[in-house]
Amino acid sequence: MNKNILLVDDDQDLLAVLELKLKKEGYHVQVARNGKAALEEIQRKQPDIVVMDVNMPSMDGMEVCKKLRSEDKTSAIPVILLTARDEEIDRILGLEFGADDYVTKPFNTRELILRIKSILKRTGDAPAQAKESYEFGCLKVDLSNHEVAVKNKPIQLTLTEFKLLSHLIDSPGKIKSRDLLLEQIWEYGDGVFSRTIDTHIQRLRSKLKEAGPYIQTVRGVGYRFQELR
Repeated sequence: MNKNILLVDDDQDLLAVLELKLKKEGYHVQVARNGKAALEEIQRKQPDIVVMDVNMPSMDGMEVCKKLRSEDKTSAIPVILLTARDEEIDRILGLEFGADDYVTKPFNTRELILRIKSILKRTGDAPAQAKESYEFGCLKVDLSNHEVAVKNKPIQLTLTEFKLLSHLIDSPGKIKSRDLLLEQIWEYGDGVFSRTIDTHIQRLRSKLKEAGPYIQTVRGVGYRFQELR
């Protein structure tokens, strides 16, 4: 089944080029020219991934990303942010608002397509025989179906949050350094810093509620997952 990609940018020429190239790759493409139009398009038909400019009229890309992450129905949609700015703080803010990747303009279109494919591959359905699940106290994690529940109540995580949890639970009790987590989770690590990991951990703990304390901080080193006794 072909994936749906929502392109959001106020640059009409760039939209046209990206739409053409993505359609040649076999994707279905939706387009919007500002943040508000993007949210309306997502309500009309939820995409499999959003590729969105940061600097736009009528709600910028970071505001849209924050809005998507705040609602259960849209919180897990992968988001790639595009921007002409190359400031470190902008990259950090984009990732802290919940973006899964961040690409600085001008960019190589082929590289952007490879990043889109990489994210969609990670969010695709796993074969049934590959099903893996974990249960720790009140926490249940189904890796193949990307499902998380606390006290049998479903928890909505973003792709990045789910990957972070998956890497922590695969070795209970083992300390994972920040550098290792950065390498495992962000395949394109430029502009991703320890502060970003800490922010995602805080958000993940908050969403996991009673299971949040299972993620323990090891000061000066990183984090480990360990069920409380």
